[in-house]
Amino acid sequence: MRKAQLLIVATLALSLPACIDLRGPQPSGIEAYDAYERPATRPTDPSAVRVKVSTSRQRVYVMEGDKPLLVMPVSVGMPDSPTPLGEFRVTRKDARERSRNLGYAFSGDQSKRCTRSNKPAGWSFKGAPLPYWVEFKPGIGFHTGWIKHTPCTDGSIRMHKNVAPKFFELVSRGTPISIALTQAEDYKYGSIPLPPDSGPLPDHSTSYYLSDASFSDHKPLSFE
Repeated sequence: MRKAQLLIVATLALSLPACIDLRGPQPSGIEAYDAYERPATRPTDPSAVRVKVSTSRQRVYVMEGDKPLLVMPVSVGMPDSPTPLGEFRVTRKDARERSRNLGYAFSGDQSKRCTRSNKPAGWSFKGAPLPYWVEFKPGIGFHTGWIKHTPCTDGSIRMHKNVAPKFFELVSRGTPISIALTQAEDYKYGSIPLPPDSGPLPDHSTSYYLSDASFSDHKPLSFE
């Protein structure tokens, strides 16, 4: 009887069109971007954690010895404002950081993107949010931001909003950071799923950036 049941199931499976995706509709665009996630593991010895950045591959590897705790895609500096190469350490962390120079001017119901120095006279200024800021050089650090598949930043390193809280949790003040064009880990761990390129996606409104919404706009923090 069991053999007959298995034969029926196998026959039905073979009769299904090859193009049918049994998983159902898959998210795309902003839905796929918002759903993106990367697994992370807490270290056995937090003092042994180190960070390796590959600028050519746009990958970050949070390592404990030879074990990857987190592998994530990032966006690095553009050619005219490259992410600095070399050996650094985490100097400061602030989960609710805001830019001191780039941001938004606002007056009543009006608002626009600007720098602090060129805001209209009489308008107020609020720095752009840099959630989960991890600084390793004055004014340069890791932070939540839109991820693109090509370098696009002013030198800082952008992380996906759902992965940034994990990185922030894994590193501490003094954690070593090695930034190079390539890393040995590129060949072992660098081939990971990527979120959609954020370039074509709709941006948030100015009111979103003026509020504190971006500091909590991510999935709940979880580790394996």
